[in-house]
Amino acid sequence: MNETVPKPLFKRLAETQRERVSFTLDGQPLDALVGDTVLTAVLTHRARLRHSEFSGEARAGFCLMGACQDCWVSTESGERYQACSTFITAGMRLVTQPGGAA
Repeated sequence: MNETVPKPLFKRLAETQRERVSFTLDGQPLDALVGDTVLTAVLTHRARLRHSEFSGEARAGFCLMGACQDCWVSTESGERYQACSTFITAGMRLVTQPGGAA
């Protein structure tokens, strides 16, 4: 099956000169800007944050302020973070699905 990769959900319009940091998402090396939340870092590269563990539907956060609990992601070591209220840090190794599946 040849699936078309959707465009990123977010497009950066300003503050493009901030320092870059590298991180890994589901095994893929990516970069973000210092001061980005994990949610911003992911959605500037992808059209979704993760898939719902209940329905399998694509999720991209909901409230964007830490109230809804819809944007949880994990590190490869198992730490969990709310993507909308956690700042990306250099070297973060994130997985968007339990068990590390993309």
